[in-house]
Amino acid sequence: MTVVELAEYGPAVTRPFPDALGRALAGSRIVEATPDPYTPGNWRLRAGGKVGAVALRVPGVEPVTLRITPKVPIARLFFLLGYAMNPQGHREGAVHLAEHSEVLPALALTYERALERALRQGVLQGYRHTEEASPVVRGRIREADQIRRHHGRTFPAEVSYDEYGTDIAENRLLRAAAETMLRLPRVPGDVRRGLRHHCVRLADAEPLVRGHHELPRWRPSRLNSRYQPALRLAETVLRGSSVEHLPGGVAVDGFLFDMHKVFEDFVCVALREALASHGGRSVLQAGGVHLDEDDVVRMRPDLMWCGHEGRPLAVADAKYKAEKPAGFPEADLYQMLAYCTALGLPEGHLVYAKGNAPRASHRIRHTGVVIHQHALDLDRPPDELLTSVAALARRIARDSVI
Repeated sequence: MTVVELAEYGPAVTRPFPDALGRALAGSRIVEATPDPYTPGNWRLRAGGKVGAVALRVPGVEPVTLRITPKVPIARLFFLLGYAMNPQGHREGAVHLAEHSEVLPALALTYERALERALRQGVLQGYRHTEEASPVVRGRIREADQIRRHHGRTFPAEVSYDEYGTDIAENRLLRAAAETMLRLPRVPGDVRRGLRHHCVRLADAEPLVRGHHELPRWRPSRLNSRYQPALRLAETVLRGSSVEHLPGGVAVDGFLFDMHKVFEDFVCVALREALASHGGRSVLQAGGVHLDEDDVVRMRPDLMWCGHEGRPLAVADAKYKAEKPAGFPEADLYQMLAYCTALGLPEGHLVYAKGNAPRASHRIRHTGVVIHQHALDLDRPPDELLTSVAALARRIARDSVI
């Protein structure tokens, strides 16, 4: 198997690939893949904002594995991810990841440790609601389904019942994520042994169907509080892992983090937590915001800070990297101006990762609206990074009146 090492938003790498493989890489949209104009038979590959590892298999061609390394240290990536999932408990059971330089081994170790802590007090039990056709009557007979499906016959009986045991949504998620990690490459041997042990403990939980995108739903409660860190990480594993089939029998299997989403989730949650001490209420991915008076054009600001009776006080959008599509070189500014106009706000805030956009303030002609560009330095230690977010929250609160 051919292995190609790439860096997030790094320089392009040229490799000799069959045209079928090159076209499959281009179609996958995992990386930018274009034919090398100077050397026939070679393809230029450049990574964007997705990091991790994937294997791509094309019929009749040697498989290729892409390993994409993030710009930030692995430990910082997992801090951003963990804080966004659980800002109060992101430090609990922290795993030392400084020795890891790849995403997959670090993710596998983090999940195995979280799963071990979740199962330390035993496998969680609960009630699972089931509706089925049964040869015996248990629970309640669903009369309408019985008549519609069986036309007066007594058996099988359409019944519904609640059964107490370990086959619940929480255990299904944990088992499925562990099995997913075991299928991925470069998972350390000791971590594999731990994951297999946990899978045995969760054997009574029904396995999830591969390729089924609807994950079991669970609700946070006092009873599953010890499970929650592992559950949030399991959902991340299952949503980031992929088994996709492209046209022509091309298969893509692996795990990827979208750094744009990781950064956006961290900024929104960290800002929400920091603004809480200033009063008001923060709404993430706010709905019900429209650009036009007929409420046809919908908008979803990343964060909207509201005061009494839900009156908007400030709006912010997190942008890992400045968008500069052809013809619209300052698309982020246009978007923020639309937010400020629709919400009746004099200021808006764009938050970038340092190095992807400069700090600046723009006063928009004939409107009085000022759009501020802020930059967070992801190379700083976690405590200093959170201090920077707190300083940004103070500035937003200072310029707004509750």
